[in-house]
Amino acid sequence: MLVVPKERERAILVGLAVHRLRATGIGVRDEVGENLDELAQLVDTAGADPVARIVQARRTIDPAFFIGRGKADELAWLAQEKDVQLVVFDDDLSAVQVRNLERVIQRKILDRSGIILDIFASRARTSEAKSQVELAQLQYMLPRLTRQWTHLSKQYGGIGTKGPGETQIETDRRVIRTKISHLHTKLRRIAKERAVQRKGRELFPRVALVGYTNVGKSTLLNKLAGASVLVENRLFATLDSTVRVVRLSPAHRILLSDTVGFIRKLPHHLVASFKSTLDEVVESDILLHVIDVSHPLFEEQIAVVNDTLEEIGIRNKPTVLVFNKIDRVKNREILKTVSSRHPGAVFLSAARGINTRALEEQLIALLDHLIVEETLTLGHADQRIISDIHETAEILEKQYDGDRITIRFRMNRSNAERLKKELAQNGRQGRIDA
Repeated sequence: MLVVPKERERAILVGLAVHRLRATGIGVRDEVGENLDELAQLVDTAGADPVARIVQARRTIDPAFFIGRGKADELAWLAQEKDVQLVVFDDDLSAVQVRNLERVIQRKILDRSGIILDIFASRARTSEAKSQVELAQLQYMLPRLTRQWTHLSKQYGGIGTKGPGETQIETDRRVIRTKISHLHTKLRRIAKERAVQRKGRELFPRVALVGYTNVGKSTLLNKLAGASVLVENRLFATLDSTVRVVRLSPAHRILLSDTVGFIRKLPHHLVASFKSTLDEVVESDILLHVIDVSHPLFEEQIAVVNDTLEEIGIRNKPTVLVFNKIDRVKNREILKTVSSRHPGAVFLSAARGINTRALEEQLIALLDHLIVEETLTLGHADQRIISDIHETAEILEKQYDGDRITIRFRMNRSNAERLKKELAQNGRQGRIDA
């Protein structure tokens, strides 16, 4: 059967330059231009072709039209001339702004958050990811319901219409709030199941790959674990978290997880919706912050990732900076400068397997600080604690003395601290000898 490829939509990108200079000294127009370059990648990933871009300079944001009525009229004329179906703004729009812009431009209006959500909707594979995306879409959609595009639904397709779609405004708000409540309940249940799964994996230290989108996290996971995770040169190629056992040495094994990449202006409601997925990061023992050192704005991307990590409550966790794609850097002086600025960082090429052993050795050194050897003496009645030790530790030696058992074991420092607190709180007779 002949398959007719889906015709890609045509899009105009719109950025707003507010008249001021940032503390970094970077001109606002330059910054807006860089953001629009990334927005163009997002739009392309979503399935549309950017055919034009507009940057409007204003002293303040227009509360009614975002870019002002005059510029909106100009945008309407350009949309007709370029025969576009979609206008994408690089900043979030209010419901009033969307309604006013749609009335004037007579085209679909989306903002950066809407495009990101659309990509996530097309990339979600597991039940959890699909539920998280749908929750984020509904939370995004609720205050933005307009009558202009109520005829759009999943069967018509197009960017911005994946996922839950839009229904009549008269019933939407009640239906959407009910659906949001059901999704929250479903995700809480999935989170509990994930917690049980993670408890069963506590035998190994957990290491999480974090970083800006499209920096090579999945490639590095494949290299270290011999896995076959999807690798694609597009933003948000990885959405569902992936966990693999990695053997660094005969005595060192870890659980390595790959999660969704971060990006500028990542919607707050999306971060909240993906909390259970990001728990892999929150509960990890070590973070590998992967950076594309060949990207001209990698320092800014580092800042974006650090801000997002802080937003989800991660501070002072052991972190290794991994500067990837060194084979793409033509000026080797850049690597020397970055190395002096970030002592202790690892420089490698995951795609070509260059210097990956240095990362493994640094991980082993960190693990040796995270793993502690303990000796615990318990009574035979404490079978639950003994079972817990067998599940989460490497048993080195067991000795029996009457109704007492002494166990020598190696365990994550965090698990050992948890065990000590449990013994103290429950008034157990057992003791831990370091």
